[in-house]
Amino acid sequence: MQRRAELDRMGIQKVDVDVQEAKGRILMQPWWLDWTAGLFPVIAAVFFLRSFLFEPFKIPSGSMIPTLLVGDLILVNKFTYGVRLPVINTKIIEGNQPARGDVMVFRYPPQPSLDYIKRVVGVPGDEVAYLNKRLTVNGKPVETKAMPDFLDEDAMRYFKQYEEQLGGQPHRLLNNPDVPAFVQGASNFAYRDNCRYSVEGVVCKVPQGHYFMMGDNRDNSLDSRYWGFVPEANIVGKAFFVWMNFGNLKRIGAFH
Repeated sequence: MQRRAELDRMGIQKVDVDVQEAKGRILMQPWWLDWTAGLFPVIAAVFFLRSFLFEPFKIPSGSMIPTLLVGDLILVNKFTYGVRLPVINTKIIEGNQPARGDVMVFRYPPQPSLDYIKRVVGVPGDEVAYLNKRLTVNGKPVETKAMPDFLDEDAMRYFKQYEEQLGGQPHRLLNNPDVPAFVQGASNFAYRDNCRYSVEGVVCKVPQGHYFMMGDNRDNSLDSRYWGFVPEANIVGKAFFVWMNFGNLKRIGAFH
């Protein structure tokens, strides 16, 4: 009572009442509020990682066999080619330019809501020719040598396998010499006049700010031969690591 009287003389009113009301309001908060508050830093960290550093993807098709198999869960480095703001896609930090031989994830030009993965074959200014099943860049044939046949365990078939030196990095590809190089069903894409199609295949001059992409499964890949060049603004990042394949744990590891 003495403390209450002293507070009254000092003009401090309702201290005990205010404290009790505050405690009551805290106790009345829903249980999930504290749980959500504790989870927020985790959500923020995941958002930051996925938006600016690394993002996981799952390989849905066989267009990159033998480098990547259906079901591979991969990591994509999103800052190798520069950092972009999510949603508006504005580059805020410059990075390296995509190089020939890089395995790159990008937004599919005809439908940017879809992410595609292919290998960079041509950079801005390059002339890329794929004639009679042979790849040539700027008039120089890309070095290729035969490797043991590849067994596709899903299809239970063997395929002709080769090793290609593109951009100083060796990688393997599938290429059936009995399948013609003729490109059937090419769409009417931007800068299509930069390409010349024939029964032997296609020759394209890569425009500035664009890239020419091809799958490593050369006879089973819808790529730049069919739908054209990838604009620089569509780049998502550089794929570099298989972090899981639930059907084949031996797949885990880096690739190029």
